[in-house]
Amino acid sequence: MNRFKEESPEVEEVKVEKPARGVKSLLSGSFLSRGQVVNALPYLFFLTFLGICYIANGYQAERLIRSLYKTNNELKELRSEYITTKSELMYVSKQSEVAKATAKMGLRELTAPPKKIIVDQEEKDKLGND
Repeated sequence: MNRFKEESPEVEEVKVEKPARGVKSLLSGSFLSRGQVVNALPYLFFLTFLGICYIANGYQAERLIRSLYKTNNELKELRSEYITTKSELMYVSKQSEVAKATAKMGLRELTAPPKKIIVDQEEKDKLGND
């Protein structure tokens, strides 16, 4: 009636023997001669290939991240250089700075407003014929 109690000690004995037998076959290399291992070789090769692809993907991702950081730092440097150059240009193009720079060449600011020159059609014809 109570078959479970009678069978359970035998099951425990088998579990104890399997790891010892498994280690022994692993150390001796006899597990490779079994047909089950030979049948599982394509699956093992596939798993090995997937593992290699996974590792290569990790290296590729790290390389891409390093490249992104490098490009991002370069972008920050260029942006700061742009802002510096733009502020220098704004300073140099102020009217007072332009006046200082042109004073060295002998040019000076006009104090009177500019005058409009009007040329008549007759004067244009005279100038065009000459």
